[in-house]
Amino acid sequence: MPVGDDGGMHALDEELGGCLRAWRARLAPADAGLPAGGRRRVPGLRREEVAGLAGVALDYLARLEQGRAPNPSPSVLASLARALRLSVDERSHLYRLAGHAVPSSGTIDRHIAPGVQRLLDRMEDIPVLVVDAASTIVAANRLACALVGDISAAMAWREHNIAWRQFNERPSRFVHSAEQRARAQAGTVAELHEALGRYPHDPQLRELVEELRARSASFAALWERHPVARAPARRKTFRHPEVGEITLDCDVLTVQGGDLSVVVYTPAPGTPDAEALALLGAIGLQAFAPAP
Repeated sequence: MPVGDDGGMHALDEELGGCLRAWRARLAPADAGLPAGGRRRVPGLRREEVAGLAGVALDYLARLEQGRAPNPSPSVLASLARALRLSVDERSHLYRLAGHAVPSSGTIDRHIAPGVQRLLDRMEDIPVLVVDAASTIVAANRLACALVGDISAAMAWREHNIAWRQFNERPSRFVHSAEQRARAQAGTVAELHEALGRYPHDPQLRELVEELRARSASFAALWERHPVARAPARRKTFRHPEVGEITLDCDVLTVQGGDLSVVVYTPAPGTPDAEALALLGAIGLQAFAPAP
């Protein structure tokens, strides 16, 4: 269809809006990890619920569904695909309707399949992250946000990236010595080298590496050395402002057929760490003022 055909482009906008409405209507709150919230006049999720899950403005989502907001960005489409639990084929259709190329070979596929999302929704008593091949956190359950700090969908993608946080001196709740920190940074750079070799056409990954080389002398020096990835630490210690230090086992599970990994943190049963994690689950993201 010619790009200049306004009638054709309007039809695509309407088709995109119709798909978004239909996909929202088929989702029950439980499918999205949300409480039912009493009787609903119409089936499916409310528009504000999808907007919250995707981290987009409610007014913008309304205009998308009404065919009045052309050219949504790939990052918005990725967020909507995750929030609506789209299959790979449905996600591809969404990208085509919006006029964007479907993520393909040479780029990182950051789409969270519905099965992985259900796993994330149901593992409520342990912290779980979903991380892409460039070490960007693409999803986290409530307890993981409480443990490592809030990871809002509205934040810029750089703020979700582990390497960006490591080399830009972002506040971290990880507890490690200078030697452990140096090993972790070298391992992160090695993983980014490997990722760039596998996904040379991924714009987000290339932008990340270029900006880190420009902003961080330590990253630039490590990048030129081409470090070799080491096995990551199997235990991690966090210092939480409300519950203190928590040491947890860390296991990384690879998602078959995708470019994502699931990071799971678990405590040894019956330990003070297990008690601290249970307390963290109760308080969530709350912060308490110090006693006078």
